[in-house]
Amino acid sequence: MTVRTRIAPSPTGDPHVGTAYVALFNLCFARQHGGQFILRIEDTDRTRSTPESEQMILDSLRWLGLEWDEGPDVGGPHGPYRQSERGDIYTQYAQQLLDDGHAFKCYRTAEELDELRDARKAEGLFVALKPQDLALPEEEQQRREAEGWPYVVRMKIPAEGVCIVNDMLRGEIELDWSQIDAQILLKSDGMPTYHLANVVDDHLMGITHVLRGEEWINSAPKHKLLYEYFGWPMPELCHLPLLRNPDKSKLSKRKNPTSINYYRRMGYLPQAVLNYLGRMGWSMPDEREKFTLNEMMANFDIQRVSLGGPVFDLEKLTWLNGVYLRDDLDDQGFLRMLMQWAFNEEYVERIIPEVRPRVQTLSEVIPLAGHFFSGMPSLNAQSFDGIKLERETTVKLLQFLLWRLEVLRSWDKEALLGEVKVLANHFDLKMKGFLAPVFVAITGSQTSTSVMDAMVILGSDMTRARLRHAIEVLGGVSKKQAKALEKEYRDIV
Repeated sequence: MTVRTRIAPSPTGDPHVGTAYVALFNLCFARQHGGQFILRIEDTDRTRSTPESEQMILDSLRWLGLEWDEGPDVGGPHGPYRQSERGDIYTQYAQQLLDDGHAFKCYRTAEELDELRDARKAEGLFVALKPQDLALPEEEQQRREAEGWPYVVRMKIPAEGVCIVNDMLRGEIELDWSQIDAQILLKSDGMPTYHLANVVDDHLMGITHVLRGEEWINSAPKHKLLYEYFGWPMPELCHLPLLRNPDKSKLSKRKNPTSINYYRRMGYLPQAVLNYLGRMGWSMPDEREKFTLNEMMANFDIQRVSLGGPVFDLEKLTWLNGVYLRDDLDDQGFLRMLMQWAFNEEYVERIIPEVRPRVQTLSEVIPLAGHFFSGMPSLNAQSFDGIKLERETTVKLLQFLLWRLEVLRSWDKEALLGEVKVLANHFDLKMKGFLAPVFVAITGSQTSTSVMDAMVILGSDMTRARLRHAIEVLGGVSKKQAKALEKEYRDIV
């Protein structure tokens, strides 16, 4: 048997370090067994998936030094490797489940589903909905079908009992069927959910081992049941521990930068980031801190993975990056890295039009454009003293802008301008007044190049990181404040 593993990211935002972490372990497991590593794009979320996000995923994984044997950009015998291009395949298998009596069409409306869940909650029952809970009277079912009501395809799930799932690290895991709902397999727009597409693709692509985050443990019974319904052998499962913040909470962008692009833009070396990710819950046989990808692949043993939540400590990563800068690079190597990082032609060419009209001597360039070549601006609360807004209003303004930008699908000047206009109108401010605190947050100064152009050039990850940094400098947002702000934010049209 040829070992085949995969990574299946969703192109719905900035590439996450958690994706790189899981990709690294899948690659090392495959290579350690002389197998193959596949990259598949799970882009069935039509409203959030973008080609730009997909390209960022490919670029960031390659920047780290991860390569795949099959994928949307390199091809392979099991394509297409984008789920959006495999719709007919999923429809075929969903119909097979319907024909075999393992799935059913559900015509329930969103309001009816809410009522059913509320009723179960009021009775002190699990809110998981079973086929018998969702069943309509036969006449009503026929009426809705005849009238062409929208429907989803759901899988049939046992009402009770225990499902035993075998895990490579955890052994047998027992999960209660009563807590698992009749999962939607095909949405009303004809697109599959993760669960159907994941099982069908893994089988058709010959995946033998699935290494994924432990957040998928509760979904394992659904996947096991689908394999049984189809009569297919199930890949071996391995649920890797989640990356954690230093306070042991799940790694999140609210407490730690999570975008691979952020670390690239901050000047971390790819080999240092990859080395650090390799230390997340795993160790070399000789316990050394510093090792290459080839050394990790040669020594990889999945049983050396620790189930304790690995802590993603930014200070430790920064220390390791410094070791690489000092030990692995001579002066020429350091210069090459510096040029590749920020002083390459492609990047500098984008900055020159912002700077050239504003300077009279070359010595003015770096003071004016330094924010393009740095990490977090050197800010304190007094940096915003020249802004004619109350401190509380400034924090709210920056937080609202951050929330808008976190869900922005296209990162270009027109899209950014649209979000700024909406918020400026909400705060009853002119554009210049609204952008004043944003100017400071992004550039670290009240006078510099165009802040809108700077946001485009710096990119989504760095822009959002600087907004978060500014909010923290101004005192941050407590949980109580966040609830009040979220209520007001929801009313913004």
